[in-house]
Amino acid sequence: MNKYNYKIIVIVLIVASIWSSCKITKPYTKPATTVTYREPENKDTTNMATMKWSELFTDATLQKLISDGLGANLDLKIAIERINQSTANLKLSKAAFLPSVNGNLSVKESRLAFPQGFGLFDQSTQYDLGITAGWEVDVWGKLKSAKKGAIANLLATDAAKRAIQTQLIANIANSYYELLILDEQLKVLKKTAKNRETDAETIKALFENSIINGVAVVQSEANFYEAELAIPDIEQKITETEHALCVLLAKSPTKIERSSLEQQKLTYDLKIGVSMQLLANRPDVQQAEYNFRTAFEESNVARAYFYPALTISGAAGFSSFGLKDWFTNGGLFGNIAGGLTQPIFNKGINKARLATALSLQKEALYNFELSMLKASEEVSNALSKYDNAALKEGKRKKQLEALFKAVDFNKELLNNSTTNYTDVLTAEQNLLNAQLRGIEDQSQKLHAVVNLYRALGGGWN
Repeated sequence: MNKYNYKIIVIVLIVASIWSSCKITKPYTKPATTVTYREPENKDTTNMATMKWSELFTDATLQKLISDGLGANLDLKIAIERINQSTANLKLSKAAFLPSVNGNLSVKESRLAFPQGFGLFDQSTQYDLGITAGWEVDVWGKLKSAKKGAIANLLATDAAKRAIQTQLIANIANSYYELLILDEQLKVLKKTAKNRETDAETIKALFENSIINGVAVVQSEANFYEAELAIPDIEQKITETEHALCVLLAKSPTKIERSSLEQQKLTYDLKIGVSMQLLANRPDVQQAEYNFRTAFEESNVARAYFYPALTISGAAGFSSFGLKDWFTNGGLFGNIAGGLTQPIFNKGINKARLATALSLQKEALYNFELSMLKASEEVSNALSKYDNAALKEGKRKKQLEALFKAVDFNKELLNNSTTNYTDVLTAEQNLLNAQLRGIEDQSQKLHAVVNLYRALGGGWN
């Protein structure tokens, strides 16, 4: 290649560098957030989301279930594969900066007939061996933006995996606590059924001694059966909850070993920090922000399509009509070329591409803002539920004490024939309802702690 060709390529590169000084792509800035919690925010940035899950959930059996789930859960494994896919896509975007190099080897045989025909042909065989290379110079930052978008997409898939992990930990903990709640409800129902069975026998004895009438006998038996009939429903819920937990652990349906509700810690010092920490702690919010950045960089790529692309290509190798001439000066060839390709008749396509990219960017921004609002809502709800459950504890304790006394007093009055069995039945039913609600209060506290921890973004660190 002569000096003139070199000068042309140098001129093209200089012109391209001048054009590249004009900024086509836009720099990325994080979207602004203004969400707050409903509870008055203090200035203390201490946040329970920074706690490790093993520090919050101290039950050894629950800790093992969570550990098993993190190692076996299928949703988590799927998320890891998506990270692998994004990693491979990032490698592709990096490879776009490098020139493409291809090798070729060919043998061409041709036959040329002489004029006026005489049935004579000139036959020749051409042997080619060489390499070709092409390289697109990233003048407008198109390739750079594509790479940034691929990085943001990788970070989004990693955040999605961490979001699945936080949700998995919360689901396992909630299912485990639900089993403890159901166990406690079953225990109360079985004890109630046993007491009502004893009541029925007592009523029958009073009837046989002509102290009360037969109506009380029938009512006491119906009361006993009512308590017993509630037991299978609770046992079915226990079975279904165990099976749901098995799915989280990626195992076939089986019994789940567990402790008891009374062994659980029910009082926590909840630290919610400030709402702006959601962006740093909640993986799904981070995922939404990375998705917005991916869409932002894709709009930069679409914008760069309006400007000419600079490509440099070259080829070198050996070409001759005989193998003996391959490695000679006559068989050696080489060339290099540079050019600018400017879109002319496809501006409509480029405009549509840019309009689509900008619309997707807005959609991603709205999704980010929505994720922040939902996060703030979840934190506020979980905190409110915990506070309300805590407020009920003292009053529920006094209510239960009063109802136990009411049952004892009514039974004593029945034995003395100064009341009827309906009063006893009413007192017992009120007691059972209060006991079950008391268990629900404890359930509300435990689930609120789990959900608040997840809502703040805890569980992945």
